[in-house]
Amino acid sequence: MSVHDDLTMAQRSLDELRRSLDRLEQQLGGGLEVRRARLDADHLRESVALLRESAAAQGSANRPDLVTVSDTPYDISLWTDSDDEGLGARDRHAP
Repeated sequence: MSVHDDLTMAQRSLDELRRSLDRLEQQLGGGLEVRRARLDADHLRESVALLRESAAAQGSANRPDLVTVSDTPYDISLWTDSDDEGLGARDRHAP
């Protein structure tokens, strides 16, 4: 399951918790315990929202910038003063 799916499932669960707390408040009244549970649920909703923002920012940070590489051949004169890697110099033999 992806992070987006997990966050969506957590958000749905918190929405269901909120509806359950609304029903409990109607049945039990707005006592201290119900208000405290509602406040805790609100904090959880804020935390999930922060997690969603963090995951979105992290997802965009992990995506590398694309670099276009041309298919045209390089100018051979760029390497006239260099040795072939691993082969040594052109005028010398390997030991």
